[in-house]
Amino acid sequence: MSRHVTFMTIDDAEHYSPDERAAIIAAYPEHEREARAKGIPVLGSGRIFPISEQLIACEPFRLPRYWPRLGALDFGWDHPSAAVELAWDTEADVVYVTKAARASQQTPAMQVLALKPWGEWLPWAWPRDGRRETLEGAGTALARQYTAHGLNMLSGHARFADGSVSVEAGLMEMLDRMESGRFKVFSTLLPWFEEFRLYHRKDGQVVKLRDDLMAATRYGVMMLREALVDPAEFKAARRPVGQSDPLGAFR
Repeated sequence: MSRHVTFMTIDDAEHYSPDERAAIIAAYPEHEREARAKGIPVLGSGRIFPISEQLIACEPFRLPRYWPRLGALDFGWDHPSAAVELAWDTEADVVYVTKAARASQQTPAMQVLALKPWGEWLPWAWPRDGRRETLEGAGTALARQYTAHGLNMLSGHARFADGSVSVEAGLMEMLDRMESGRFKVFSTLLPWFEEFRLYHRKDGQVVKLRDDLMAATRYGVMMLREALVDPAEFKAARRPVGQSDPLGAFR
């Protein structure tokens, strides 16, 4: 017996007028609207980020030259390796996810080829399992393999300023930013939003399945203090009259 699952949204219920559909959606609790109106599932004991996509999605735009940026990696093989780029509006304290990439069964050399065009100067955050040796690397720690192929890896693994590496603290930092309007994601990053929708807990524990971009983003948020301004853009940067100077400490 064959089976097929068809997903439908409230927009497919054409016997309602647009105004009636809007009224129905508004009547749902905010954290349930995407599940009820769009069919985005709530799994396990609930989504980790019970936030409407509309609150964090933004149209891509040209980044100001003086915004610091940071890359972040989550290592993988059968489950994908993932990479994101974060840009930080330090004046408003808003973090933007501006690039995202995900691929399975790629060696460090192959991944570096894809990521170096993001900027050879770009510093990269990485998880503490990057200190482990791998069979493919013939005894060389994984983070050092990326460094050897030319990626600008930070000297130490991702951690908070106090040295802690709490997953929950990282997730709460991301959620706090989302809820306060200080975390945005370019709307074109569809794989990122796919993981965002399905990222959930079961029995109170984070389900580590299809969470690669989420993990990379968390490492980047933990290491924002290491973000840098593109040196080439820094040289060309000019500030409007009256604007505070975020590059003043570097002059």
